[in-house]
Amino acid sequence: MEIKLIAIGKTDKVELDLLIKSYQKRLTHYVRFSFEIIPDLKNSKNLSETLQKDEEGKLILSKTSSSDQIILLDENGKEFNSLGFSKFLQKQMNSGLKRLVLVIGGPYGFSEAVYKKASSKLALSKMTFSHQMVRLFVVEQIYRGFTILKNEPYHHR
Repeated sequence: MEIKLIAIGKTDKVELDLLIKSYQKRLTHYVRFSFEIIPDLKNSKNLSETLQKDEEGKLILSKTSSSDQIILLDENGKEFNSLGFSKFLQKQMNSGLKRLVLVIGGPYGFSEAVYKKASSKLALSKMTFSHQMVRLFVVEQIYRGFTILKNEPYHHR
């Protein structure tokens, strides 16, 4: 199975980018992982929220295929603890899924088209985090999930 993370807009904090890259590198021992950043829309200040979500949605969907399982990072999504998330990852691998795509939307969330293509939503917390922090948290939790599955000491129970 391959895991792909898609996010809107670049990470402008060098420190966060370095941490994300560190976890990306660690993940190569467990799974094919890719992280694709869709650049911020140009002239987005001139677009309504709906139009901005629609344009971002087209870009997001252009990075996926019909066989992908798409999961949106959304505050109204299902919450897992780390053990539960590792079991979720195992279930996806056992299902024979080729690619799991996790998507972090833009500042206004997702378009209706993206919601319709997604199979589910995942929430990291009831708290609100910056889009840049969410990237780090998602990559770290995927890594943690695989270390749990491999019974490695990264996650202390």
